[in-house]
Amino acid sequence: MSSPSVIAVAGPFGSGKTTWINQFLKNETALSYYFYPGLDRSPVDLIRIGYCFPWVQVMSDLQAPQVFSSLPDGAVIYLELDFLEPIEPLLPKALPCHHVAVLPPDLQESAWHEWADEIVTGNDIAIPNATQPPERWHAPLQGQVFDPASLEVVLTELIEGAYGEVHRIKGIFEMPDGQALYIDFVAGLEGVEYTELNIPRWLEGRPDRWSGIEVIGNNLQPKIISETLLDGGLTDQIIAYYQQQYQALSPV
Repeated sequence: MSSPSVIAVAGPFGSGKTTWINQFLKNETALSYYFYPGLDRSPVDLIRIGYCFPWVQVMSDLQAPQVFSSLPDGAVIYLELDFLEPIEPLLPKALPCHHVAVLPPDLQESAWHEWADEIVTGNDIAIPNATQPPERWHAPLQGQVFDPASLEVVLTELIEGAYGEVHRIKGIFEMPDGQALYIDFVAGLEGVEYTELNIPRWLEGRPDRWSGIEVIGNNLQPKIISETLLDGGLTDQIIAYYQQQYQALSPV
């Protein structure tokens, strides 16, 4: 058996890093681990990968040191990075690390090129030319259920710049029919991606499982975003009504 190894994947927001990693996580027989440093408080990707690939061990910042110290032979850790931060302090010294940069096709020279052992062509996005690094705002939405039409209005307002310049939106949202949807938007790409997560429908009261949103951009207005989102949440009475309807339609 081969020794454990790390594949560090970096690139700008929305370049397609997680999509590139996902193609390897689909292999149920591989000893795969996923680690995204710093996302413990904003775990959209951590939760989604846990739902989509239950055979993959998803690591939090607190779990990482213990997991790294007891990796089995043949294990591969996919380490996702948005910035070229030093990763050596995160890893045991003897653990080999391969650097992969997922970059837009028109980007020819950058710090990512200098860092990478391998370049992968990603999404054709424009890298924001901002004077300040992008902000990352997140909010938990556990227990909230959203009317699809109202949620679409809020997302459209966000995308069109009503609450700041938005580069990326990721979220897990609960729907009235008990589904949980993963929603993904990347500035420069067409439309918003809606994916139903393969988890049981929640049809008894407010969902008691994690949901939330993450927005990356500049000059964001978090208070207004949060208030607008919560205004679109359904009341207990409406949630109960929808759940009764879907329970009646479900086969016994």
